[in-house]
Amino acid sequence: MTPSDLPVHSPEFRKQRIINWMSLGVLYAFFYMTRYNYTAVAPTLADLLGWKNTELGIFETIMPLVYGLSVVLNGPFADRIGGKKAFLFGAIGVAIMNFVFGLAGLAVMSPAVWEGIGMARHVVIPASLKFGLSGGMILTLMAIVWGLNGFFQSFGALSIVKVNAQWFHVRERGTFAGIFGVLIRLGLLLAFQGVPLILLFLPWQYAFWIPGACVLVLFVINYYFMYNSPKDAGLGDFETGDDAEDSDGKPSSIKYVLSKVFASRVMWMIALGSMMIGFVRRSVVDAWWPKYFVDFYGADKAHFATYLPYIIATWGIAIAGIAGGFVFGIASDRTFGGRRAPVITFGFIGMAIVLALFGISDLLNFGPVMAACCLVLLSFCVNGAHGMIGGAASMDFGGKKAVATAAGLFDGMQYLAGAFVGMGVGYITTNWGWEAWHWAPIPFALIGAYVMSRLWNVMPKGRSGH
Repeated sequence: MTPSDLPVHSPEFRKQRIINWMSLGVLYAFFYMTRYNYTAVAPTLADLLGWKNTELGIFETIMPLVYGLSVVLNGPFADRIGGKKAFLFGAIGVAIMNFVFGLAGLAVMSPAVWEGIGMARHVVIPASLKFGLSGGMILTLMAIVWGLNGFFQSFGALSIVKVNAQWFHVRERGTFAGIFGVLIRLGLLLAFQGVPLILLFLPWQYAFWIPGACVLVLFVINYYFMYNSPKDAGLGDFETGDDAEDSDGKPSSIKYVLSKVFASRVMWMIALGSMMIGFVRRSVVDAWWPKYFVDFYGADKAHFATYLPYIIATWGIAIAGIAGGFVFGIASDRTFGGRRAPVITFGFIGMAIVLALFGISDLLNFGPVMAACCLVLLSFCVNGAHGMIGGAASMDFGGKKAVATAAGLFDGMQYLAGAFVGMGVGYITTNWGWEAWHWAPIPFALIGAYVMSRLWNVMPKGRSGH
């Protein structure tokens, strides 16, 4: 592809797209913060309520399970009503669920008492609870609320690709996926670095209440300043280079949307690749590593904000994830002519190599700083590949009419894999220790590389220009 192949936009179009993108993007980042704040607070909740990794794994299962099912089922709904309405509906629900989750702190009369260190730590006095609640009851109630949060969270990814499929030409979408990766990393940075800062000064409930309040503020901004499409913003129709049938100006029918996504072999192969990303992403780079530093290296969870390996991991994962998104996206646009599968294949191979290095590092006792560096390298590969599937392939192969359904299938498969991972990691680390943690996802990375290599030359059927 040459620079002349890129679409030319008017100043008014570029200005409104930036406003749109910023409004959508920051809200999406806070969706991530209100999802991964639990992961950052998990060690604190475990100490407070006497939970082991198996109990923590319930939350790492219920969230991705509900999210994964919801994002698939809600895709056609978002395609039908439009991204703006779907996003705003999700935002209200996310804010409410985070507020309710934090209310659980009011039920704790006195925290659990532990003794021992590392994996040998155990509860000697259970937490004392108010309102007649037992340990099992509060665990169940909190898990239900967190599952409902997953339902509302599912509207985020669907909506952002639904809106941006109207604003980005097919030849711009790889680069867009890089920006998509920035939002994800910003949200995770807000969770993994911002939440520990909140915990330094305020009780753990505020790690849910403050992000929830930010979502409400951004709800108002998006209500007034974000538009579904250039036409809605008064800028006329914009040809994105999708299939001609996606550009006929007619509303999408449920039958068309379902047949375009669920009857396609290519769609299901990409979804399988996304599922393999989920096994790696949810088991290592996005979920369990704060608890790993506590259990394996004896880190003080109350001072994560000043713990050097944690800081390296937090910022490094964010920066490397952003870099991976742009490197993979630009390479797919300019080196591979809009093909996404080659760079995703390379990403999977990189995941397998880094996971093996991570395992060897711990076996040879290279220390927590080296572990943090491995997490950084893994983030580059994982988020580069994830951005291609979630931010580019869903728009390429779903088109303007079915993009939310495509994103729902791809994202849903990834999070359904994460549901298996949640209880699985809890079981593996409880029974075999953290030494087994790094090796388990490697087969999934290799499967992903094989699946995506089978799509090496596949391109969406559409037009090449305006």
